[in-house]
Amino acid sequence: MLNKGSLWWLSVYFIVLIWSAIAPKDLFTWFLEVIPALIGLVVLALTRKSFPLTPLLYVLLLMHCIILMVGGHYTYAEVPLFDHLKHWLDLERNNYDKLAHFIQGFVPAVLAREILIRKNVVPSSHWRNVIILSLCLAFSALYELIEWQVAVATGESADAFLGTQGYIWDTQSDMALALIGAISALVTLSYWHNRQLKQR
Repeated sequence: MLNKGSLWWLSVYFIVLIWSAIAPKDLFTWFLEVIPALIGLVVLALTRKSFPLTPLLYVLLLMHCIILMVGGHYTYAEVPLFDHLKHWLDLERNNYDKLAHFIQGFVPAVLAREILIRKNVVPSSHWRNVIILSLCLAFSALYELIEWQVAVATGESADAFLGTQGYIWDTQSDMALALIGAISALVTLSYWHNRQLKQR
């Protein structure tokens, strides 16, 4: 039986998913961007009883899924709000993908932290933080490698998925933002996360 929190989470998830699937800018790009959110939903459903997560982490994961779905619907280079920001701030590119890569470090940092603490993998908080940052950076690098292979396999049809917009340092800046996101999560959320972990 699902509680109110789970029903709220699933409702938001599926509302945004359905919206994102209605007339996306490019169906292939939509699929590539949304598939991590679909895989995540399956993993969360399979582990909900055996390893329920903290409320904080569930909210962060939902936020990450929404960012993927919005990017899939418009493509990362054409999210309207960030197009407006591009003009208002006189930027050279739509930076929605940079937000997504920041979140790609921010959310996995809390996920890794929760697993490492609850499984008592690394008792030392200092070494745990080093491992969390290393995992997040490795995950970001893995994602860039996947993007590369998709681009090689599909050619020009993957341009919207890559979202480089002509920026030659796109891959490096993506990984840097993921690392900054992971550091930010550890600095800003550890206290709140610890309080929720103690209530489990």
